Amino acid sequence: MKPTASEDLPQDIVLEYELDAPPEKVWRAISIPEFREQWLPERALASAEPEGSTPAEEVRYRMRDDEPPFLESLVTFQLRPAPGGRTMLRIIHALADARLECAANDAGPFLMRAA
Repeated sequence: MKPTASEDLPQDIVLEYELDAPPEKVWRAISIPEFREQWLPERALASAEPEGSTPAEEVRYRMRDDEPPFLESLVTFQLRPAPGGRTMLRIIHALADARLECAANDAGPFLMRAA
């Protein structure tokens, strides 16, 4: 049975954390470059500017691998208040590079020539 197109493509990675900090403080850590640089270096980003933002709720960054084949992905950070002044942080890592649609072992003829 051949997999459908949606089964062939990588799925998003979704992580959720409850943080012991108010949403305002977490928002500053993910949206202000000077604070963000401490845990998400600018060299990991395809662009220093966010791809999109809803203030105090969501920010998206395009990231690029620093090694070949330099694949790109889109990482979304979503915030919502949690009881007790805490914050729920949801991180969605979506692989967005079109090169992911081809099979990893599509180099068969090249390997045959090397033998």
